[in-house]
Amino acid sequence: MNATNDQLATSLLYLDGVTVSFDGFRALNRLSLVLGKGEMRAIIGPNGAGKTTMMDVITGKTRPDAGDVFFEGAIDLTKHDEAEIAGLGIGRKFQKPTVFESQTVRDNLELALAGDRGIFATLLHRPSAEETSRIEAILETIRLGHLRDRLAGSLSHGQRQWLEIGMLLAQDPKLLLVDEPAAGMTDEETKETAILLKRIAQTHSVVVVEHDMTFVRDLDVKVTVLHEGSVLAEGTLDHVSADPRVIEVYLGR
Repeated sequence: MNATNDQLATSLLYLDGVTVSFDGFRALNRLSLVLGKGEMRAIIGPNGAGKTTMMDVITGKTRPDAGDVFFEGAIDLTKHDEAEIAGLGIGRKFQKPTVFESQTVRDNLELALAGDRGIFATLLHRPSAEETSRIEAILETIRLGHLRDRLAGSLSHGQRQWLEIGMLLAQDPKLLLVDEPAAGMTDEETKETAILLKRIAQTHSVVVVEHDMTFVRDLDVKVTVLHEGSVLAEGTLDHVSADPRVIEVYLGR
């Protein structure tokens, strides 16, 4: 990538020459990527392109064999474990939503807000005015205010995804990594999710890994295409969609 020191200093997330191998298979092959502060980026690519491994490296689940991974220009993420990286302000939402089904929507947000306090201590805890205000703001953002007292287990798939995004927001991360948020959603839920993420991106940096091209178009952000563990193309969705290499390895399938 030959990134300059200025790029590193002004970036929120900086990956350069990141390589990861599993039993001789290169999941990432000298991957380089720079995410600016306050930027939302969509990551697309065929299965096996390295999207999940990239997220695993950023969150400390996987250690790279080579390369640099910096957060906020100075923090070397390769020297921190998963819990430490979460504490630094990097939150990850997996494809399958994991919520406390027997608790209400509001209780789920309180649990997320509490961090390490534990489920029983949290349910006995009376939230402060500031915590209540934050929960109400998150409920408004994720459009579940009218369902605050509904059990999470009774929500639709799309609503569960929104609740989990809200639980991530409750931890106030600087960077959200969101894995295939539109998977399994109705068309209407998919549109709502794009609106939600664009709203979140006004105050947070967001990386969205996604297969749904209609959803990516709705996000209207810079797109990075991965293939065989490295960046194949980057730019607007129209730009990368017109790239013959992208058509061959991904869009043409």
